[in-house]
Parts: sequence; structure tokens; C-alpha cells
Amino acid sequence: MVYQTIALALIALLLWFLAHNTATNMKARGIQSGFDFLTQPAGFDIGESLFAFDSGEAYWRAFLIGLSNTLRVAVLGIVFSTLTGTLVGVGRFSRSALVRGACVCYVELFRNVPVLLQLLMWYILFTETLPAATEPWVLGPMFLSKGGLSFPIPIWANGHLWGLAGLVTGLVVAVAYRRAAQRQFEATGQIRSLFWVPLGIVFAATLLGWLAGGAPTALDSPVQGEFAVEQGGSLTPEFVSVLMGLSAYTAAFIAEVVRAGIQSVARGQSEAAAAIGLSRRQEMRLVMLPQALRVIIPPLTNQYLNLTKNSSLAVAIGYPDVVSIANTAINQTGRAVECISLVMLVYLTTSIATSMVMNYYNKRAALKER
Repeated sequence: MVYQTIALALIALLLWFLAHNTATNMKARGIQSGFDFLTQPAGFDIGESLFAFDSGEAYWRAFLIGLSNTLRVAVLGIVFSTLTGTLVGVGRFSRSALVRGACVCYVELFRNVPVLLQLLMWYILFTETLPAATEPWVLGPMFLSKGGLSFPIPIWANGHLWGLAGLVTGLVVAVAYRRAAQRQFEATGQIRSLFWVPLGIVFAATLLGWLAGGAPTALDSPVQGEFAVEQGGSLTPEFVSVLMGLSAYTAAFIAEVVRAGIQSVARGQSEAAAAIGLSRRQEMRLVMLPQALRVIIPPLTNQYLNLTKNSSLAVAIGYPDVVSIANTAINQTGRAVECISLVMLVYLTTSIATSMVMNYYNKRAALKER
């Protein structure tokens, strides 16, 4: 305890010295410091955001917009990279040489090209090969151009709130059903659907909630304007490029994690599954992957953290994430230390939150010893 107390005291003293020295030097050079600028008007617009933002609003709201853009890319990237990486990793064990070869090529290509170059590649692909916003491609009710993908969005009504309530209820019921089905399988060996039935429950509950709310169907559809596509929802080339680049890059590493996890399972497990008549798909889903999870989850957590931190490279193609907002704020206010501290806090918080969720899942998936 004495040594630990001395170590903590030395660390605290070092941090105080660094902070005090920085504040003294900034004051001697007439550089303003503090976070009071967060309440001042930002004075700039944000090209893409989930929420409306005006240049007259405060800097703190601009940082929140940047945070929401970062989280949007990170969450969707984790979902897409996990699905793609799992499919590619499982595909490495396919009996088809063509499928195995395609999976190997995917991993070697996307894993060995720097992620920044991949972001630039996707951005150039979208902005150079697509037509101008004045002459977009018409894909049914959607428009595709250099300005992005425009699509119809629902006009908010009470029925959507009821549908959302049905969705939450359906998720709760689906989780309860999966737990009951797993307990029954462990007790009797009888297999019940753990995917299609829960999916049907969620869909049915959402549909019932939507119908109970009046079944609103009004849509805000995009229309071709004089200079660009107007109204409706849209996905900008910057957002799509960041999402595609990070998902494809991270999926290559996740595929190797999944492959290593499956290979860690004893070969006798596969032979036993075949001996009791399980199909190749059932063998992978019910025998191999559940046992491989305890090996997959820890390195999978690292890949999720890497994807979230790599999203900071989105500033290279003009996507307004939290790093881009911080750069603009630094140029306007000169508060470099404060802005960088906020960015560090954002990534520290998101990384710790991701680790906590994955550690909780890892404990649930771990083998329980008696």
C-alpha cells in the first residue's frame, strides 16, 4: 500500500506540473484558455447532421453534432463489419474452392491496404463515377448522384411512436423466447428456432404497434430541383465512403479472428456433429461457433475499438465528425488544448463503453466451471 500510495502521488504531481506549466506558458504568451468558448456562437455550418444546426448556435452543440456523426459511423460500421467478417471467416471453411479463394482474396486485399487509402478510394469512386446532381440516376423513388443517395423518409406521426413501442416490446419478448428455447435445448436436446421465430416476433409486434397508431404511410419523397435533388432523406458520399471503407477494412481482420476461433475448436467436435446427423450449417451454427466464441470475443473487442478510433480519419475526405468540428473550432478560437482534450475524452469514453459491453458479453459466453 505504501508503494502504491507513493506511485499515485508521483503521478498526480506530474500531471499537476504539466497542467500548471502549460497554463503558465499560455498566459505568458497571451493565449486564452478555458472552456468558456463552448457557449459562444459557432459561426459555421455543418454539412451533414442527424439534427438541425444553425451557425448561430453554440460550440457545445456543434461538438454534439460531431459526436453523433462519429457514433453513427462507428455503430453502423461495427454491425456491417461483424456481418461481413463472420461470413468471410466462415467461408474460409467452405468445401467450394471458389468460395475459399474469394474469401482469401478479400482478406489479403483489404487487410494489407492502409485504411486511409481505402477511404480515399471509396470517396473517389463515388464522386468520379456518379453523374452530377443535376442529372442523377433514377432508381425508382430514389436518386443517385455525386450529391449522394436521396430516398423517401416517413413523415413523423403518432403511429411511428406506437410502432417504436411495439419494436421495444417485441425485442423484450424475443429475448425471453430465446432464453426459454436455450433452456429447453439444454434440458431436452430439442432444437427450436433461435433466429426466425424471434425475428418474426419483433416484426409482428412492430407491425401491430404501427397498425394501432393508425398505420401512417405519408412519405417525404425527394424531387429533382434545378441544381440538386431536394427534400427526402439522403446519404452523402462522405458518409458512405467512410462507412464502406471502415467496414471493409475491419471485416478483413474480423474474418481472421473468426477463422482462428473456429480452428481452435477440437476436430472431434466437428466429427461428433457429423456423426449425429447434423448438416454442415447446423454443425457450424450449433457446435463450432458457440465454442469458438470464447476465443473470438477478446480480439473482436480490439477490432471494434480500432474501428471507432479509425473513424477519426474521416476528416481526410471532409466528413464532419468530432475531429473535423474540433479542427474548425481550433482555427476559429485558438483553444487547441481544450478542443483536443474534448476529442480525447470522446474517444476515451466510447472505447471504455465498448469494452464494458464486450466484457459483459464475454463473461456470458465464457465456459462456466463448477
